[in-house]
Amino acid sequence: MRDLVVFVADSTMEIVFNSFLSRADYHEHYNLNIRPIAFKSSEDLIRVPGNDPGVYGKGHEWVRERLGKHRHAVVVFDREFGTNLDADTLRDDLTNRILQTGWEAERFRVIVIDPELEAWMWQRNQKVATPLGFASVEEMVNSVIGAGLPWPNGHAKPARPKEALEAIARKRRIGWSAAIHRSITTNVSLVGCQDPTFLELRQALQLWFPRGAPQ
Repeated sequence: MRDLVVFVADSTMEIVFNSFLSRADYHEHYNLNIRPIAFKSSEDLIRVPGNDPGVYGKGHEWVRERLGKHRHAVVVFDREFGTNLDADTLRDDLTNRILQTGWEAERFRVIVIDPELEAWMWQRNQKVATPLGFASVEEMVNSVIGAGLPWPNGHAKPARPKEALEAIARKRRIGWSAAIHRSITTNVSLVGCQDPTFLELRQALQLWFPRGAPQ
């Protein structure tokens, strides 16, 4: 039985998960702080058709297929996909449907990123600023604010993460592509991401794969 299967909504999420789980140091204390796990993107990272609505609507069917094949499962999608439902409602609904397939509650997590994946990208960190073409974190923050997007003092990320990343990509003429996400997630310390949904994921992985436990 394999350790972990991750279901994602689109190619950008696929790149982000593949980037940080394929890092040589993904398990270290400054990243996920877990024991090394057996993870192959070709077997354990699955992009569900239909993007975020597809994951929400059919995620339980995809997870059902991995019962008895994987010890743990993570299902990830964005809250913002044309629904008025809040993140908790979306998570609880899909969680209940997965429970009905026979998966035990402690063996899987449904992660609804609120509002979207880019909330995981931002940190007041030079390893975020550099791929975006900034010489300093201060320059990066000021550029986001200068684009008309709030980034309150003391907050790790802008108020509208995706809009901020799109605005910076246009302003710096670096193009909007998943390469931006890859360049950030392959370098930045994951412990610096303070988004609640990322912390939820990290805590689940630490519970399932505690550092120092036998593989």
